[in-house]
Amino acid sequence: MKILITGGAGFIGSHVVRRFVTTYSNYQIVNLDKLTYAGNLENLLDVENSANYKFVKGDIVDADFLQNLFDTEQFDAVIHLAAESHVDRSISNPIEFVMTNVVGTVNLLNAAKTSWKGSYNSKRFYHVSTDEVYGSLGEGTEMFTETTAYDPHSPYSASKASSDHFVRAYHDTYGMDCVISNCSNNYGSFHFPEKLIPLSIHNIKQNKAIPIYGKGENIRDWLWVEDHARAIDVIFHKAKTGSTYNIGGHNEWTNIDLIRTLCKVMDKKLNREEGTSEKLITYVTDRAGHDLRYAIDATKLKKDLGWEPSLQFEEGLEKTVEWYLKNEKWLNNVTSGNYQHYYEEQYQNR
Repeated sequence: MKILITGGAGFIGSHVVRRFVTTYSNYQIVNLDKLTYAGNLENLLDVENSANYKFVKGDIVDADFLQNLFDTEQFDAVIHLAAESHVDRSISNPIEFVMTNVVGTVNLLNAAKTSWKGSYNSKRFYHVSTDEVYGSLGEGTEMFTETTAYDPHSPYSASKASSDHFVRAYHDTYGMDCVISNCSNNYGSFHFPEKLIPLSIHNIKQNKAIPIYGKGENIRDWLWVEDHARAIDVIFHKAKTGSTYNIGGHNEWTNIDLIRTLCKVMDKKLNREEGTSEKLITYVTDRAGHDLRYAIDATKLKKDLGWEPSLQFEEGLEKTVEWYLKNEKWLNNVTSGNYQHYYEEQYQNR
């Protein structure tokens, strides 16, 4: 089987690529990534020379490029993770999110449809989405299920909701074998340090302020990224065509409680007096349209396919902190921008 994984140099995508390359030696994995600021080939140093791995630099917004790639490689399946995903960036530049997340997804669907010529036996298009398409929950016990109505509140979540609808439309209209998953917030190694947890780890190390939106009361369900990659593996191989699965960590935390817990872990790991890092917490003006609470009900995934998260948040958070403290070179390359030269140095002349 030859699988195209889009966005495979990103945070979640690199974990998915690594899992498929190392677990399935009989698969050929092609990693397609535009290498925007969030794409980092240093995330995949351990597999970049594997016989069953290939990297291609390209933009899913370029329909002609995509069709040529499909014609050349003859993919059997697509696992589509490439997306603009930072909410703040979507507020300042929504068009970029429409182009990548909506137009790019439709381009991929069209390239697959043309390449597969209407014969979808042993073919699959797997679209990886987000829980943000469902909107916001109150402070009670209600959770998002696979049948929750879509109610996106940001340009980012609206663009992902639109792409979800197109994937379902291609399944219903053309009979394409499509599956979708919607996941909660991820954390773990190789996370770009503009997001809450890696940003806070980096700032604590540097004794810089830890910015918290509003009063820190927003609630998120957190999932260890390697558990997400494992869920994608299971869904890709076992889900029925046309199905949707929610993936969640069963770990709801307010932002402020999460950061206070992180501060305690960091003080311990850095041999600082307890309470030192917490003094760095700084409250900033809340984000526009900031959803109060997300919570995923992953019961269907456990019942149908036997998946459940392997780590509770405290254990996963400690593993994450340890990884960042042991991988200062990676973090320094990302924060300095040096990682962006890796493609030119290692791949351009191959």
